Amino acid sequence: MRYSVSIQAEGDREITLDEVLELADAVAPLDGIASGFGSMSYGAQIVVDADDPEAALQTAIEQFTQAVATTSLPEWPITQIETMSEDEDYLDLEDEIS
Repeated sequence: MRYSVSIQAEGDREITLDEVLELADAVAPLDGIASGFGSMSYGAQIVVDADDPEAALQTAIEQFTQAVATTSLPEWPITQIETMSEDEDYLDLEDEIS
């Protein structure tokens, strides 16, 4: 199953636009988007294939960490992580339409 995983890392300085663009390039192959410009954190939303939510979280953490390592961003601790399966996303959409 495919999961959308949002990950945020928080630190001690403001993130620049160039750094967010580097992260965006690094997570693009993961169907990802990056965020964080002007804040004290950076993050990404990526898509992973996994058997269950726990496996999705572990895979996403590994992929996010590898992506960050290819950038000039500092390696800050992950402070927030959320996951949503495709099925949950479709249910939310159906609820909005009803």
